[in-house]
Amino acid sequence: MAVEGDAGEAAVSHSSVPGEPGASSESVRRSRISPRARWILLLLAAVLAVAGTLWYLRYASYGRYQQSTNDAYVQSDSTIVSPKVGGYVERVFVADNQEVKRGDPLLSIDPRDYRAQAQQAQAQIGIAAAGAESIRAQIREQQAAIAQARAQLATAENGVRFTRSEVTRYTPLAATGAETREHLAALRSQERQATSQAAGARAALAAAERRVDTLQAQIGQAQSQRRAAEAQLAAADVNLGSTLIRAATAGRIGDKNVQPGQFVQPGLRMMTIVPTQRLYVEANFKETQLGLLRVGQPVTISVDALDGVELHGRVESVSPGTGAQFSLLPPQNATGNFTKIVQRVPVRISLDAGPRTRSLLVPGMSVEVSVDTRSARHERDVIDREEEARAHRRGAAG
Repeated sequence: MAVEGDAGEAAVSHSSVPGEPGASSESVRRSRISPRARWILLLLAAVLAVAGTLWYLRYASYGRYQQSTNDAYVQSDSTIVSPKVGGYVERVFVADNQEVKRGDPLLSIDPRDYRAQAQQAQAQIGIAAAGAESIRAQIREQQAAIAQARAQLATAENGVRFTRSEVTRYTPLAATGAETREHLAALRSQERQATSQAAGARAALAAAERRVDTLQAQIGQAQSQRRAAEAQLAAADVNLGSTLIRAATAGRIGDKNVQPGQFVQPGLRMMTIVPTQRLYVEANFKETQLGLLRVGQPVTISVDALDGVELHGRVESVSPGTGAQFSLLPPQNATGNFTKIVQRVPVRISLDAGPRTRSLLVPGMSVEVSVDTRSARHERDVIDREEEARAHRRGAAG
């Protein structure tokens, strides 16, 4: 038995010697791929080819027209609450993060000073009205004086006519000696006296009539004073009404930094109203992404705070300048150490979301947006043709 085992081992070792025909057939048999494996590899290659073709077709017709950025944030046109008048805060009606409606009271300022100003203006109106009424009474008295002066003038004119007729009648009689010259001289003296009295009555009547004009002017002055007092009353009423500050829009209270008893000045920032139902997205796109971006194009929005939720919107407007141009210190690139940096342009995107979703969003949240620019894909060809035509015309003109 041992001899047979040794012979078998020798046979095996002899058949496995390299270079022998038995060894090559064994290696070929081991390296041969089964038909099943070959079909699996072919199927995988076909799937990869189809997937690559579909990916390229999708990229060519859809993917390359998607402009996305993660430099985007939820924004809102917040309203800063500031007082119009100064004074001590009497009451604060709202708390931090509270929901308010348009017209709800927010806080009140001590109104006593402004109420006193309104009362003072009301008293000035009364004084001006009383002064005007007093002048009207003087005008009525003056009208009576004018009537009296006219009566005196009429009497004086009658005296002038009578004495003049007497002088006319006695002049020929004195010439013939029927009447004495002394009597004629007395009549002439009476005529001159009557004429002077008539002139005095006429002057008194004119003075009385001019007095009426003066009183009318004083009425105008009193009316102007009343209008000025009414304007002061209106301003005082506005200031008095401004002591109660109401919400200019609906939203939530944020950044509240005012307490009862605090003295506030006009224009002091006391709190902010964030209109949570009027949110939008501000995305900062690179300047290289704006070639096909147009107003009205659809936008897909992903909010970091809402994982897996996809929102939608539309491009509402594009800023007329880059963010650097509207910064506090715009860059000055006319220097020797200039380095080109890709600029970003703010784009405003309207947000299409329901009330429940909007209630979960607050300004400042980070989002990622993707704009579908396929609606403008033919404009690039139009622009190229237009510029080529302009270049051709310039060349022909040159």
